[in-house]
Amino acid sequence: MNEGQLRDKLAVERTHLANERTLLAYIRTALGSAAGGAAILQFFPPHSPLVGLAWLLVAAGGVMLAVGLYRFYKVRGELNAAK
Repeated sequence: MNEGQLRDKLAVERTHLANERTLLAYIRTALGSAAGGAAILQFFPPHSPLVGLAWLLVAAGGVMLAVGLYRFYKVRGELNAAK
């Protein structure tokens, strides 16, 4: 393996690792959003105006998780196809 091939292989590996880190960031953000919404639901009465915000945060967490997973698998597929 020459220097150029090694450099290309290492670049692809770095991109795989960056893709995984990005997925973990999406998961962390989604869990934080959902946990914030759950905390509001736990500590405020059911008829509080904040309940709508709480459900919005929980739903946003689910959407963020779905977007992160979609993006991860899309990029992973493109990287595997480029090999």
